[in-house]
Amino acid sequence: MQLDSRQLAAFAAVLREGSFDAAARALHVTPSAVSQRIKALEERLGRVLIRRGSPCVATEAGESLQRHAQQLQLLEAQALAPFGLDGDAAPSLPLAIAVNADSLATWFVPALAALRERHEVGLDLHVEDQDHSSELLRQGRVLAAVSAEPVPVQGCKVSPLGRMRYRAVASPAFMRRHFPRGVDDDALARAPCSVFNQKDQLQARFLRLLSRRRLQPPQHRIPSTHGFVHAALHGLGWGMNPEALVAPLLASGDLVELAPGRALDVPLYWQRWSLESRVLRDLTDAVSAAARAGLLPLRTPSSAGVPR
Repeated sequence: MQLDSRQLAAFAAVLREGSFDAAARALHVTPSAVSQRIKALEERLGRVLIRRGSPCVATEAGESLQRHAQQLQLLEAQALAPFGLDGDAAPSLPLAIAVNADSLATWFVPALAALRERHEVGLDLHVEDQDHSSELLRQGRVLAAVSAEPVPVQGCKVSPLGRMRYRAVASPAFMRRHFPRGVDDDALARAPCSVFNQKDQLQARFLRLLSRRRLQPPQHRIPSTHGFVHAALHGLGWGMNPEALVAPLLASGDLVELAPGRALDVPLYWQRWSLESRVLRDLTDAVSAAARAGLLPLRTPSSAGVPR
């Protein structure tokens, strides 16, 4: 069965943009045209492919088609690029990539800049925890991801990137207030900490390094890497912050470590579709180079808690 390329493009645009109206704007057609193309595609396949909502998301049947549609668009754009075609003949190529917020705030952006020097592509970044980003690959929502999972997702290739080191830090005033007699189990159970969101387990993992008790301190949810640093500086709570961001603040004394000399290392891997694509190869090369410059070498086996 051969599928209509315009129908597939409309399907992919709705899922990428989140709505029929936004997809219509991206494709330079009317919302009615997008709706008709999706309806025709669903009738042809005999399945509902998009769950209408805010945002629109793929159904289980639509997830596999989403990946297929993105692969076709990537190959088509790559084939047409040497001809310098514009408009509908050479649709824009948004690369959907999943990356955790801390990588995006530290070492990852130079890789994107290096890719843009070689390819005129748009970027569609999905910020997702490294422990969950591989799920976006399985759903077909992204074509590559920074992940904590070393086992390749079906249909993907995986390569090691390195270790991101985290330090548990707080302000001196916070330490004096909450740990006047030192960092012990009782104080750790009462002192508030920051978490990025409900998926963030870094603080819980660090607490397990320090105590045999199951500690559940009060939490602030702060879904921002730089907000995490500011929260620590202003005494809202302690938190696990990338060493690259807090090293100058530790050196100046604006922040201090809860447990000097103890750190948490998170191994990171690069997962991408097993698709013969020059853009994907160049993206992988750029990400690998940026990781070598911004991450610690990956060790085998990796260590959860390491000395300075």
